[in-house]
Amino acid sequence: MSASDAAPAGVERRRAPRIGAATPEPARAPARTPSLDELKNAPRRSGEAAFFFFDQRFQFNAVKVLPGEYFVSNENLVIQTVLGSCIAACLWDSRSRVGGLNHFMLPEGSGADQSGRYGSYAMELLINEMMKLGARRETLQAKIFGGGQVMANFTALNVGERNTAFVQNYLATERIPIIAEDVLDIYPRKVAFFPATGKAMVKRLAHAHPDLLLAERTQGSAAAVVRAHHGGSVDLF
Repeated sequence: MSASDAAPAGVERRRAPRIGAATPEPARAPARTPSLDELKNAPRRSGEAAFFFFDQRFQFNAVKVLPGEYFVSNENLVIQTVLGSCIAACLWDSRSRVGGLNHFMLPEGSGADQSGRYGSYAMELLINEMMKLGARRETLQAKIFGGGQVMANFTALNVGERNTAFVQNYLATERIPIIAEDVLDIYPRKVAFFPATGKAMVKRLAHAHPDLLLAERTQGSAAAVVRAHHGGSVDLF
């Protein structure tokens, strides 16, 4: 060290801290792909979907969620459901790579009837089952589907609107962001959700409004309608 570099008498030289090279994050192991036999033979909880099959379109093992059911996983498979006025909430935790989907029919049930048919129970059930696999409420994100007015003579009940309002309010209260949605309108929907990646896909199906069939034909296929109106990062199939 030269004389010009020396610190004045009585003054301590402060050294800048050394900054080491950034440690790269460890590579995340790919999600496991369960066999169809494993899925069919695994024990299932009450309300958990249990109809498994191989989906030729996606080339994935799949599980079909019926009204009142749910399914949660961190494995490579596809969770599917078909919706009318019902709602499916697809929740995903990007850190733990855990995802789940439910299918509820009405916002609230009576105090004595607690089941996955009702949104108030179905949402808590879905979140709790995801947390058992390592998900955390504060890192969840949501994609929601359904709430369609699929029968022309059911307008007075507003079931789809009530279901949609419920799930939106519930997620806002829980501070779970909705990053994509395809709700309301008049169409039934088929939803496919991949819990290991959080990817969701939606297909609008033929509706039961005869007076609108001609207009739909002039607009093009149901898929074209979804391209024009769906929200967020939701793919078509």
